Amino acid sequence: MSEAHAGLPVLRTAFLTAMAMLAFAANSLLCRLALQQGAIDPTSFASIRLVSGALTLALMVRLRPQGVAPGRADWLSAAMLFAYVAFFSFAYLSLSAGTGALILFGAVQLTMFGVGLRSGERFGLVAWSGLALAVAGLVYLVLPGVAAPPLLGALLMAIAGIAWGVYSLRGRGVADPLAATASNFARAAPLALVLSLLFVGKAHADAAGIALAIASGALTSGIGYVIWYAALGQLSALRAATVQLSVPLIAALGGVLFLAEAVTPRLATACAAILGGIALVLGSRAKQAKTPKKP
Repeated sequence: MSEAHAGLPVLRTAFLTAMAMLAFAANSLLCRLALQQGAIDPTSFASIRLVSGALTLALMVRLRPQGVAPGRADWLSAAMLFAYVAFFSFAYLSLSAGTGALILFGAVQLTMFGVGLRSGERFGLVAWSGLALAVAGLVYLVLPGVAAPPLLGALLMAIAGIAWGVYSLRGRGVADPLAATASNFARAAPLALVLSLLFVGKAHADAAGIALAIASGALTSGIGYVIWYAALGQLSALRAATVQLSVPLIAALGGVLFLAEAVTPRLATACAAILGGIALVLGSRAKQAKTPKKP
């Protein structure tokens, strides 16, 4: 019985992580659909996404049981959230989906690995092997669409990846994921509105674009990020970075299911490599560097 209870936190973390990755992939599909079809401009999409997320999360905080302390103001996390949403939206105006995903999650990984190593995490051979396998699978998946990307678009997506990496790392120690995420969205939304004012002359949106932005903000961003914050407390920097490699893969599979794209041998091979690599990383242990005690 005790072993069963001991395994519950692991299963809970695995479930929350899987749900967060699905939300991220769905968010990517919604953003691509809205921007690539010209249904909305990037600043309007970013603003509606953050505002609808903020309103949804504020309602969730208000409706939950009383007696829970409000979230602590964290302007750095809010700024990172805003930067990720804004730069992500602009980058996809010029980047293909595969190239953008590769740049985004490459930047996320480098950011989270660097901070993890600096904070004392040490990774074994199995973990590094799993990481290499997952990265190889991701590159193999998107390589056909990777040509020389526009420099500006690549730079914008790299900044978005760094911002998302920092935002994720700052969420690892959050005690109340809902309150923290609601607080971050509430502070990021006005920043997006200011950005929209700077590009008001280029703003446009039809009903479909607005609906996609609201779905992205209220569901796959707002609620998805609460789930992600809840999972982060049990994930090392290496694991948190590596599991996010699954997002481009899930998005590609979403294209197969919802856009009638063919299931190719390349997609199947990449799927096996990415999921196998993630399994190796999650099955390994990250060691904390120990400082020798002074005599």
